[in-house]
Amino acid sequence: MADLVTAMTTMEDIIANLTPERPLLMVDADEVLLQFVARLERFLLDVGYELRLESFRLSGNIFDQASGDRADAATCKGLIARFFDDCVDDIGAVEGAAEALAALSEHYQPVILTNVPKRCRARRQASLATLGLDYPVLANAGEKGPAAKRLASAAAHPAVFIDDLPPQHASVAAHAPHVHRVHFVADPRLGPLLPKAEHAHIRLDDWPALQLHLTDLLSS
Repeated sequence: MADLVTAMTTMEDIIANLTPERPLLMVDADEVLLQFVARLERFLLDVGYELRLESFRLSGNIFDQASGDRADAATCKGLIARFFDDCVDDIGAVEGAAEALAALSEHYQPVILTNVPKRCRARRQASLATLGLDYPVLANAGEKGPAAKRLASAAAHPAVFIDDLPPQHASVAAHAPHVHRVHFVADPRLGPLLPKAEHAHIRLDDWPALQLHLTDLLSS
């Protein structure tokens, strides 16, 4: 099974291996399955910058340690790209994620829908597998609504989408309104910086509560 999961690298591969009669669970990686911000903070400190959690965004919140100056957009973009290249396979799992997904996979078909750079997809797949999260990984770019629509069309209801970013919930609501959307932000420092996404059906920030909700959803 692990070899099959690793081989599913494209949308077509994943759809071909979905069971139409089973519900689908589309899960973001960063700040849903993986402790993205905590690892990014350590990386930035190592390269002379720091992340100040003043708002729920990266651009504008990264500062040069020596000068105290706010990093401009181009510098932020370069640092994030370097972070993925250096650290994509060195990010810890969110507490309870592996256990909850293992239980949920008895009923749902999990697919990890992540905006990781495509050049890093294989490393992210391997890293997730070592964390007990050995599910198909689709490297998306930009809005996730079109991908969610295509995936959901190949599986049974309910189809579920879980992500930390409000614009992604808006995208899925526009392209696949029948998909059940869960707003999830793992890092407890980030939660107060961001209200529930307008286009999400519910906000849950821990995996035990999310597992219970998704189990109940099957019988609703």
